[in-house]
Amino acid sequence: MSNPRNGDTKPPCLPRNGLVKIPAQPNGLGSASITKGTPAMKNRLCQPSSVPAILSPALAHRSDLPIPSLASPLSLATLASVSSPPGASLVGLNTSEGSEQPSPERLPGSPSERQLAVDEKILNRLFWYFSACEKCVLAQVCKAWRRVLYQPKFWVGLTPVLHTKELYNILPGGEKEFVSLQGFAVRGFDGFCLVGVSDLDICEFIDNYPLSKKGVKSMSLKRSTITDAGLEVMLEQMQGVVRLELSGCNDFTEAGLWSSLNARITALSVSDCINVADDAIAAISQLLPNLTELNLQAYHVTDTALAYFTAKQGYTTHTLRLNSCWEITNHGVVNMVHSLPNLSVLSLSGCSKVTDDGVELVAENLRKLRSLDLSWCPRITDMALEYIACDLHKLEELVLDRCVRITDTGLSYLSTMSSLRSLYLRWCCQVQDFGLKHLLGMSSLRLLSLAGCPLLTTTGLSGLVQLQELEELELTNCPGATPELFKYFSQHLPCCMVIE
Repeated sequence: MSNPRNGDTKPPCLPRNGLVKIPAQPNGLGSASITKGTPAMKNRLCQPSSVPAILSPALAHRSDLPIPSLASPLSLATLASVSSPPGASLVGLNTSEGSEQPSPERLPGSPSERQLAVDEKILNRLFWYFSACEKCVLAQVCKAWRRVLYQPKFWVGLTPVLHTKELYNILPGGEKEFVSLQGFAVRGFDGFCLVGVSDLDICEFIDNYPLSKKGVKSMSLKRSTITDAGLEVMLEQMQGVVRLELSGCNDFTEAGLWSSLNARITALSVSDCINVADDAIAAISQLLPNLTELNLQAYHVTDTALAYFTAKQGYTTHTLRLNSCWEITNHGVVNMVHSLPNLSVLSLSGCSKVTDDGVELVAENLRKLRSLDLSWCPRITDMALEYIACDLHKLEELVLDRCVRITDTGLSYLSTMSSLRSLYLRWCCQVQDFGLKHLLGMSSLRLLSLAGCPLLTTTGLSGLVQLQELEELELTNCPGATPELFKYFSQHLPCCMVIE
């Protein structure tokens, strides 16, 4: 994970799950991690070699470490050689008053180098070039660096991930003490992901995080034992929360949603929660009039639930993701397109009962769609792609992973789409070289995934060099992708990242 860098043509790749591990520390937050707030592109893969190196506390203090240096005599390797105090906190501000940190006068090098090492104008520009995990390490070098790095602007878009065991310190007597979250508050984090927490843990978090009442905008609870009572307390106390995610939380009920959901919530994600069914969607539709985004993975939601949405939500809701909602059929699609006509993002991934007729309803009624995900819909055929190409003229992203009945004929329909920028065809086992020829004239295409397509040959793939505007090409588990082909791509598609 990294922040945008000035002058970079392409941001570094991220680990696939978006998580970056923070090195261990003595304050009980040793395995806390930070994740991007904004989700990564759907199922993007990343080569390990492209992930930026992360400095460990030990390496951060070595003078021979090859860290990028300024365009000046000042060497960051020299600066990073300053030892960190034994009690320094990596995530929080838990350093004791008596602990000693290096002052600018004690930094190695000449006076001019020492002055540059703590020049805030230089540091403010320099620290943009480091990942979040590296910033956590660099903040231990000295107070001046930490003061600069703890500015909220360096942490925008990042969400701390805290597990239950990281929320408490074990005292000598065996008692537990809630950790200090002051370091998070200084950096202005307005979103948190809590994993494995209980009602009591959430109450402790609310009492101990200075910004919890008004400053937290986003809360994510994963694999937690939160009950109806805990959910109600959290949303009542944390008045700033507008984005809520509940994943793998099986102790709250639909009644808890009725008593907890507040009209201020604009984005809601619910996945792997066994008590969520049609009544939960009724609660969402009636209690959240300002909903703009709904992500739902629920195995017991039926077609009936998709007719509950109100006219207000039909105007405001622009994103709907129904992932692995196995009971949804074409009848549910009818209800959805009439209830939510202004959708720009729609996912029916894993809705295995949806057929070409359902896609025709989508194409005819949701003309504003810019992203459509039909992955893992085994009943989709080439006919569905013809409907998409004819009616969805604004579509920029199309995901067809595991649509095993798509053939080269379907790709010929897609070749007429002048706005399509991202096309995912992972494990479409009937796509052949002839189908790829239809894509060669798509000058708008920037991302193409052909991972796991077994019938593509080296000859067919080599023709993709005609897509000179292509920025990313994924060929993972593609038998026709040979070392010679990758070398050929490196010569003829120099601006394209080819994922092997």
